[in-house]
Amino acid sequence: MTEQTIAIYCLLDDVLRLPRPRRTTQRLTDAQILTTALLAARYFGGNLTTARQYMEQHHGQARLDKSGFCRRLHALHEPLVALFAALGRHLKALNTSAQYVIDSAPIAVCDNIRIARSRLVRGPAYRGRSASKRRWFYGFKLQWVMTADGLPVDCFIHAGSTADITALQAMPLELPSGSVLYADAGYTDYALEDEWRAAEDVQLLAARRGNSLRPHEPSVAYLIGHYRKGVETALSGITALFAKKIHAVTAQGFLLKLLLFVFAYTLQKMGDQ
Repeated sequence: MTEQTIAIYCLLDDVLRLPRPRRTTQRLTDAQILTTALLAARYFGGNLTTARQYMEQHHGQARLDKSGFCRRLHALHEPLVALFAALGRHLKALNTSAQYVIDSAPIAVCDNIRIARSRLVRGPAYRGRSASKRRWFYGFKLQWVMTADGLPVDCFIHAGSTADITALQAMPLELPSGSVLYADAGYTDYALEDEWRAAEDVQLLAARRGNSLRPHEPSVAYLIGHYRKGVETALSGITALFAKKIHAVTAQGFLLKLLLFVFAYTLQKMGDQ
């Protein structure tokens, strides 16, 4: 754990030093703040207090009160998004197979029985349905793109009622020319498939339903099913990092923790490969 902590800190410090030079009046650098948050996501179920205590006891990090730490962390939300996007572009460049998989995962902010008392989000836009679990949920959906090896390279978080294909159309997805993107039947859009193939040389291969007007060849259907199996494994890997409940006071804080979980899982997978 100590080696992983040092590696994460060195990576973040090198990347953040030029665009965000350290201020001598700050007790903790931006790299220390993000390192602590990523450790919380990876090892402590997102508990920032436990991660702060670990950094103070084992790495001699200066003490910063809870509210001050949270304010600094929220101020780094946009740089964290930019860091993950830059890491994703780098991983796409290294992915010589040019094969990717997209899927979605429901992330509930509360149990259905507590929807009326929810303070994080309100409104019917967050009420969605998980087809695989055959149940309704209240919260967000996490759209994520990963390599065939299960390494996340992109993610997009949206309200739970938004359909998968609508979210895909809104994603700023930049795949290299010649890429193949495998998806389930919820991402079927014949016009989008034709446009991507003609404009960007990217194949969107979505699984077909029984009444599809453009069914795939059996070999293509087999490939779609084969590569999508890794999505379920990766999803279980990310949810294993979650605590029983993701604690957050605001919707922005909830989204920030989701991004930290995805980022921490990506770094973990990079270390395993």
